[in-house]
Amino acid sequence: MIDKDLLEHLEGYLTERRRGLFTKVLAQRTRHFTVAVEDVYQLHNTSAVMRSCDVFGLQDIHVVEARLGKKMDREIAMGAQKWVDIHRYNETQQCIDTLKSQGYRIIATTPHEDSQYIQDFDITQKAAFFFGKETEGLSEEVLAQADEFLKIPMVGFTESLNISVSAAITIQHVTNLLRNSEIKWQFTEEENLEKRFDWCKKTIKSIDDILKRYHELHY
Repeated sequence: MIDKDLLEHLEGYLTERRRGLFTKVLAQRTRHFTVAVEDVYQLHNTSAVMRSCDVFGLQDIHVVEARLGKKMDREIAMGAQKWVDIHRYNETQQCIDTLKSQGYRIIATTPHEDSQYIQDFDITQKAAFFFGKETEGLSEEVLAQADEFLKIPMVGFTESLNISVSAAITIQHVTNLLRNSEIKWQFTEEENLEKRFDWCKKTIKSIDDILKRYHELHY
């Protein structure tokens, strides 16, 4: 549980504009959908997907690094790593199991003919959209356990899109549908409090000293 008195104290260090921005952004945040990227070779692609998550209101991104250890490209992410929660996994199965335990359908994005188009996607249930390696696509592990397969309509000679572009198109489409629906997709009150507290800690300079002084006075 978040200490509301402490949260109010921390928010006192923020400008009125910053507090208002937190409120505005949180009103559009959701965990109804999430994204997972699997062993993406090009670092900037994962960072760009993270940026799309932030821009379109997805709070979480799940990153599988079974073969490639890396850190986010901060320049491409444009600060999104501060606002989006990154969950890292060493194995694909660990990621799938975690998401399934949280009630997510596993959605494999693939241009295969038996995939449904994004305009036909059922948004009523929680879903995790998996995006794979630039050259190979998703692993057989994901494809074998996917609940559904999804693709973007394409009418040109090229049969695939860059992973970051595919993710941006998919996320924008499904979140737009979500916000125009009657589905309860918003954060709970507790999630809002937790994220306000988290963002305060990531925003305020000398946060450790401020927290130390607060606890000395109140505990």
